[in-house]
Amino acid sequence: MTNTPAAIKGKRKFTSKDTFSNSDPSAYFLLPFRFLQLTSDSEIIVNDIGDFLIIPSGTVQKIVTKAICKDRQSELYADLIANFFISEKAIPELVDVISTRYRTKKSFLDNFTSLHIFVISLRCEHTCHYCQVSRVTSDKEMFDMSRENIDLGIEIMMRSPSPNLTMEFQGGEALLAFDNIKYGVEKATTEAGRKNKSISFVICTNLAPLTDDILSYCKEHNILISSSLDGPEFIHNKNRHKPRANSYQLAVEGIFKCREVLGEENVSALLTTTNLSLQHPEEIVNEYVKLEFRNIFLRPISPYGFATKAAEKNHYNTTLFIEFYKKALDVIINHNLNGYFIREDYACIILKKILTPFPTGYVDLQSPAGLINSVIVFNYDGKIYASDEARMLAEMKDHTFQLGTLGVETYEEIFYGDKSQSIAECFLNESLPGCSDCAFQPYCGADPVFNYTTQGDMNGHRPSSSFCHKNMEIIRHLFVLMNEDKRIQKIFRNWLTGKS
Repeated sequence: MTNTPAAIKGKRKFTSKDTFSNSDPSAYFLLPFRFLQLTSDSEIIVNDIGDFLIIPSGTVQKIVTKAICKDRQSELYADLIANFFISEKAIPELVDVISTRYRTKKSFLDNFTSLHIFVISLRCEHTCHYCQVSRVTSDKEMFDMSRENIDLGIEIMMRSPSPNLTMEFQGGEALLAFDNIKYGVEKATTEAGRKNKSISFVICTNLAPLTDDILSYCKEHNILISSSLDGPEFIHNKNRHKPRANSYQLAVEGIFKCREVLGEENVSALLTTTNLSLQHPEEIVNEYVKLEFRNIFLRPISPYGFATKAAEKNHYNTTLFIEFYKKALDVIINHNLNGYFIREDYACIILKKILTPFPTGYVDLQSPAGLINSVIVFNYDGKIYASDEARMLAEMKDHTFQLGTLGVETYEEIFYGDKSQSIAECFLNESLPGCSDCAFQPYCGADPVFNYTTQGDMNGHRPSSSFCHKNMEIIRHLFVLMNEDKRIQKIFRNWLTGKS
């Protein structure tokens, strides 16, 4: 005689399906939504297409138990109907609108991989203590990408179904291999013309090797420049050391030269936050304002490469970064209130998902995840990785996310092979434990590489995930700010439209 579980014996039966049916014909039907306690006296409900309502505490209980009065004069009832939280019919009359909006949210998948990163060289003349790749000294040309690999990478890039491609050159310091950048730009331009595709180019550089000839070429070929600025001189020079030189001065001079030749909109700078940075949120934001930037990206340090070795400089608790982020965001908001338009890019990415019907191109906040679906990386040695972070992990001798090698695996084997299929099993946050029932799931993403690096598992464990902790608290904070001050909500909307 087998042992029967207590639940089957009747001690814990499933609730009857009649419980969930509408016995009262005047009652409404529940549509799918998730909820969260936002503050001590408010809750937030969010549906699958990102519509949200902030409501008094206890309201979710009333909605679920169908205690909300079915009165068209009731503002709450009307909001719940209009925002697709409840329906007066089992199948909403506007179900086609809901499905169209959901497809729009996922439209970043329509054209598959559009960003192709070429690690053109590992050579670099800086010695940044948080470098995420294993840089080599500037005279080791054996660490440059061969032209054969450039050709093979371009061949794969042109097989992408996307009509709009981006070819991004990274390093090391990409400008140390500028002849190969020129070769890649001209080859890709020709091939894009043959395939009737639009292509744009980006160079990631510290700007130290910048020359007038390089700038002239970039202007001729509409090449965008992405650089780094960690804040005031005392922070930047400490973080981004260049032997026998002032890296801050070189970066700032390069930024202004690029603006003059290429235009302000074609030059950007990224901030990497170290332990030193965490102590100076106001000084960092004010430096960007002083240099007339209109945007700043507050991002934590990534757990890859040399960044993992200098713990006293680079390792910090996520709570400390969140405190830094909130303080810096307050400074940014105050600059806007005082008439200077400057936006915070990470907030903008999240706000776009909250306040508009459109998706974001930022791969870290996509579901399905942006790796493979939106970005692919060709390393200098011909190895192919699922994302830039995957390439960084490989520099730590872990090739878990290597998809193949140029000239060996076919396009189909790279994008649809066993490795890609195994990664795909855990890059949808709608089905990940802890994400599937999270109120902020429509605004967040999945990051198997980060999960694997920090927790040893591609699925990740949300209660101990710094990715989850950071995003949950930042998203919550943005909602609270918008709800408590309509001036801030207006600023956030202006960030999305670009209006000052």
